[in-house]
This record gives sequence, structure tokens and C-alpha cells, in this order.
Amino acid sequence: MVFVSVLGGAITLGTYKTFLEKEKSQIAQQATIEQPSFLPTNLKTTKTALAAAENIDFTTAAEKTVHAVVHVKNVAITTAQPTLQDLFYGRVPQRRQLGTGSGVIISPDGYIITNNHVIEDSEQLSVTLNDNQTLEASIVGSDPNTDIALLKVETEEDLPYVTFGDSDTAKIGEWVLAVGNPFNLTSTVTAGIISAKSRDLSGKNIQSFIQTDAAVNPGNSGGALVNTNGDLIGINTAISSQTGSYIGYSFAVPSNIAKKVVQDIMEFGNVQNGILGVIGGSLNSAYAEKLGLDETQGFYIDDVEEDTGAEAAGLKSGDIIKEIDGIKIRKFSDLRGFLNSKRPNDVVYVKILRDGNILEKKVTLLKNNRYNLPFIGEIKDAKPNDLKKFKVENGVKITKVNGTYKDYLRSEGIKEGNIITAINNQNVNSVDDVKSVIENRDPYKPLSIEIINSKGEKTRYGLR
Repeated sequence: MVFVSVLGGAITLGTYKTFLEKEKSQIAQQATIEQPSFLPTNLKTTKTALAAAENIDFTTAAEKTVHAVVHVKNVAITTAQPTLQDLFYGRVPQRRQLGTGSGVIISPDGYIITNNHVIEDSEQLSVTLNDNQTLEASIVGSDPNTDIALLKVETEEDLPYVTFGDSDTAKIGEWVLAVGNPFNLTSTVTAGIISAKSRDLSGKNIQSFIQTDAAVNPGNSGGALVNTNGDLIGINTAISSQTGSYIGYSFAVPSNIAKKVVQDIMEFGNVQNGILGVIGGSLNSAYAEKLGLDETQGFYIDDVEEDTGAEAAGLKSGDIIKEIDGIKIRKFSDLRGFLNSKRPNDVVYVKILRDGNILEKKVTLLKNNRYNLPFIGEIKDAKPNDLKKFKVENGVKITKVNGTYKDYLRSEGIKEGNIITAINNQNVNSVDDVKSVIENRDPYKPLSIEIINSKGEKTRYGLR
């Protein structure tokens, strides 16, 4: 039976192989290339574009920059999580924390530009050059608003440095290099293009970043963004990411803003901001429709502040700013970015659209003499007539009452036009005096403010 079974199987298999099985072709391990459905309509143009891209050379820019970018190390004192024993004895535990970032040498005698958040709260600061030489650094000054800080190192030898470029002339689509020290990997160079300009990440129209797709990661902060000539056009500052690492976009402070901040710190010790003196917002379709306008780009002026360059030049409510000194103004961040690169007494030429006509106005930027005083609201320097009205010799004027405390303040007779004569028992004559008192006060003690109210009464308020 076993023999019969084997014989039957053999006969069946032989019959299938001989008469029934179809011949199959061999499968070749070769990738097939499909032709595109749409072919280029202009082969000559395509070849030219590809040749231009292939001829881009980043080596010159990298060689100019890599030796001028340093590794910044910041030892900061931070508050640690208290233990039960710390709570029992009322102690505040502290610990040293090492932070790292990048910096750019901008002069042969050792001035270095970086981000404010890289050196914030530092107790000990050092920089490591590309030749592995480590030097102690000191903080010359910083500006949290633009996130720019200036450092200085002492050395007997001239250091390699980067020259500033003009960030206003940088174009979208232009090739750029980001140079820094991501993840403590020193002297790292990445390439990309400028994706956008005048980008505001805060939503408050206080920023104006250059956006690129060059890879930037933690540690790149304070590093250089340069063009293909090796000119500094930005200071790498932030990334847009849900993970904390690069996912496609990075942002840099434009070099024109950084250069102006550095010059102000070196010359004045702080940043000098020139204001135009207009209040308004960016135009868009919805806003234009609400105002009954055909324009959807530009800065619409709602109001002009008194005693400003805009008022003196004749700018009016309803004007639309289209251009300043040849720079197109399409949105608020365009205007903010331009003004951040200017200082008081600078003269600018403003092109406005008024009643369908383009007009050019010569405007002198003035110093910002307005300040938001905690609890009270906006204040400004008082004129002699303001002081004479209340029969006082010194003080600053309240121009806008704080909305949160408006009802309480007005119930106390405090409103717009009142004069503040002293803060924490110190007489104030200007907004700068007020800023000095506020910045140097003990934050744990109440704020004492002396005000001449609408009734001419001198009242002192203690505010926490």
C-alpha cells in the first residue's frame, strides 16, 4: 500500500508538471523608473536653474564664520525643589546649573554678541574659541526685549570676527548658513534659505524675526546666521517645536536690530528706542472691510500721539503707512522691525496713503517718554503747563488709567491728567526717574505713590 501510494503521487505530480503547469518568467531584481506624467516645457530654463543651484558654494562663508563663533558656558544659581527639612527650617535651597549656547565675535578686541537668555542669571561666564582656548567673559549689557546681550573677553591677540551685513536687504529664498554649537557639538554649520521676514512669534507685534529652514537646535542660541558672503545678517534665537528640537523652522534677530542694540549698549549703557508716535494695526481683509477700505496691506493709523514726530510731520488718523525709507510696510511687524533698528532723533521718510494719494512725510523719531507704571497705568513726562495747573514743581503725568483698577482709581479721584510727584518717598521729574525707582525697589515691599488728584489734593497710596 505504501508503494502504491508513492507511485500514485509520482504519477500525479508528473502529469501536472507535463500537461497543466504554465511556464513562468523569472522576476528580475531591478527597479523600474517611471517617466513623469508632465515633462518640463522649457528644458533650457530647467538646466540653467539646476546649474545655478549646483554652483552655490558655502565654503567661503563657513571659513569666514566658523572661527568667529564661540561656545558660551553659563553657570547660574537656580532655586531647587525644597525638601521637608528645608521647609521646616525656612531655607531656600539653591544649586548651580550649567547652561550652554553660542556667541559671535564682532570685533578683534573681544566683543561678543549673544542672546540674553543664554547669559541670564549667570554667576560665572566663559567662552571657548574654535581653537579650544577658554576665556572668562564679562557682561557689558543686555536687552531682554530683543533678547540680545553683549560680552567682552580680554586677550592679547586679535580675534577672528564677523562683519555685520544689512538684514533689510536680505531676500526671501536667499541661501543662509547657521553656525553654532548645538548639543555641545562645537563649530557646527547648517544651510537653508530665508523662509520669511518680519515674523512675530508672540502675537503682540513686539518681535520681527528672520525665519529660516536651516537646522537650529538647543545650543545654537546666540550663534550666527550669515549669507553666502559670510556677512552676519542675524543672531539665531529660537525654534518653533513641540519637542524642543528642530522640526523645520528657526528664527533669528535681524542683524540691523542686533547691531543697533550693541551700539546703544556700548555708547549709552542701555537701549535707546526711537518712536514714530502712531497707534493702529495691520490691515487685512476683515479690518479693511470694517473700515470701508480697498487696501489690505499696510499699517492703518487709528490715532496720532501728542508731542511726537508723527504729529509734528502731519500724520493723521486714517492714513495708511505703506513704506519707510524704502522698506515696504505690509504688517505691524514690518514697522516694528524697522523702528527697532532706529534711535531717537533719527529722521525717516514715511510714505502714506491718504484719500487715494501717496504722500511722503519727513518724520523725526523721538525718545519714548511713556511708561506703564504698575497698578496706575501709562505715564509720560509732564509739561510745564501740566505742573503749573496743579501748582507743583515736579512730577510725571498720568495719560491712561490701568483698566484693571480703573473703577477703584477713579473713585479715589485719580484719572488721566493727574500728576505723580513721588514714588517710595523719592521725588520724580521724568519717566527715567520713575523707571529707576521701580527697577531698584524691593519687590516684597509695598509701592508708595504720591499723587495730586483731580481735586488738587495730595494723596499717598500704598500698593502691593
